[in-house]
Amino acid sequence: MSYFVVDVEADGPAPGLFSMVCFGAIVVEPSLSKTFYGETRPIISAYQKEALAISGFSRKEHEKFDDPLRVMTDFSNWIKEVSIGHPIFITDNPAFDFAFINYYFHWLLGRNPFGYSARRIGDLYCGLVKDSRAKWKNLRDTKHTHHPVDDAKGNAEVLLKMADMGLNIKLI
Repeated sequence: MSYFVVDVEADGPAPGLFSMVCFGAIVVEPSLSKTFYGETRPIISAYQKEALAISGFSRKEHEKFDDPLRVMTDFSNWIKEVSIGHPIFITDNPAFDFAFINYYFHWLLGRNPFGYSARRIGDLYCGLVKDSRAKWKNLRDTKHTHHPVDDAKGNAEVLLKMADMGLNIKLI
């Protein structure tokens, strides 16, 4: 199994009602050198200015991004290329990040290489330290910037630290 940390920026809270703006993914392995970044143009006209502003892009910039089909095809191919065994999706908020990626994969490619589930970093950490209210975001080394590759890298750093703490996660 290969573990992938994924982070999504979108122009609203729900796939199908709003569009993904960009996303980043990183393979969880000691070098954290295998990354993917994609920018997708809007799929519908609705958007929330406040949500889009988090990504740092304007609507005009967003409209010039790549065709979502090409980006998701490239992402699927990259996953196949770098994954050993079944890819596992991990994020700090699966209800948001996995929802968008899952929607786009199924809508555009008819399948999601990650399957039907995702893991949440916070839940893994709480279980590891046996405290349902444990804070984990302070374990990031890379600053949380809302650039999805930076954010995915920071979250992957947390998983590497959790492995050092005893989390049974096979790293490639």
